[in-house]
Amino acid sequence: MDKQPLFGLSLQKIKYVVASLALPSFTATQITDWLYKKHVSSIDEMTNLSKKARELLNEKFIVGLTAPSNVQISTDGTKKYLYPTATEKFVEAAYIPDEDRATLCVSTQIGCKMGCLFCMTGKQGFQGNLTAGEIVNQIQSLPEFENLTNIVYMGMGEPLDNLQPVLDSLEILTASWGYAWSPKRITVSTIGVIPAMQTFLKQSNAHLAVSMHTPFDDERKRIMPIQSVYGISEVVSELRKWDFSHQRRVSFEYIMFKGVNDTPRHAREIVRLLEGIRCRINLIRFHPIPDTALEGTPYNDMVEFQNMLKARGMTVTIRASRGEDIYAACGMLSTKELVKRQQEPDF
Repeated sequence: MDKQPLFGLSLQKIKYVVASLALPSFTATQITDWLYKKHVSSIDEMTNLSKKARELLNEKFIVGLTAPSNVQISTDGTKKYLYPTATEKFVEAAYIPDEDRATLCVSTQIGCKMGCLFCMTGKQGFQGNLTAGEIVNQIQSLPEFENLTNIVYMGMGEPLDNLQPVLDSLEILTASWGYAWSPKRITVSTIGVIPAMQTFLKQSNAHLAVSMHTPFDDERKRIMPIQSVYGISEVVSELRKWDFSHQRRVSFEYIMFKGVNDTPRHAREIVRLLEGIRCRINLIRFHPIPDTALEGTPYNDMVEFQNMLKARGMTVTIRASRGEDIYAACGMLSTKELVKRQQEPDF
């Protein structure tokens, strides 16, 4: 029987483990302390547990951390790490240092179901959900872990299509028995899966980033199939019910495509659609991917678009483009590795 990982379990679930082994109840908090505060990689390192407790745990469990198997390093300091999963697939995490900040972009799924036209991950198809442990492992096993200031759930997959493991990972990151991070340091992205978004907003205080990419229904449907199920106007209507005037923020992600979503008409509709919502709009340069006709909007045109929105009272930033000399677009490095594995001879 394969041993089960302890890493990625909540305090409550570890209490069940402890009870099943007839160990003292306080052992659970000792274990979470070793996992999430002292960052051990083996049960034998949990030295304040009795020898008997460690032996019982070792019979059925491992810590379960997994180091990255590959890294690409950009001239601007961005690093793209490749992590193997329990199902022998791969996911990516991007480490982005920037002056006094260091952000890690983590994945939540292997591949993606959503099929957005501009996304390389979607071209892999859906190959599985990550566990809470596999999500948090990208953080804990990062060589630069101690430098991290922010986490964004914007890597491979749609986070809210893997809702419970995402919520479990957020609990581990923010709970006092876990990493005890402030939820203000964490942002979760979504293309607008409304029922899951409602649950997320009820159960987590992390920031929310919504992928808009165009304010017009017909255009969004052509580049984002989810529009046929959850339209952007419905998503915005739901967000109007929530309070973003205090610590939690909502932002809208807007990848700019030349001649597609970068006109004054689009700027006017964004202003109309988001009127009254306290939010930020992040304009993003498009990282080209194979087999798509989409092109990125030139930077000067992005600045002009930003100024149109600012003139109408919107808070708008142009996100700095990072890692362009490596496989920066989400899903490209893992796709390369997947293709490589498929082409290897099977002896």
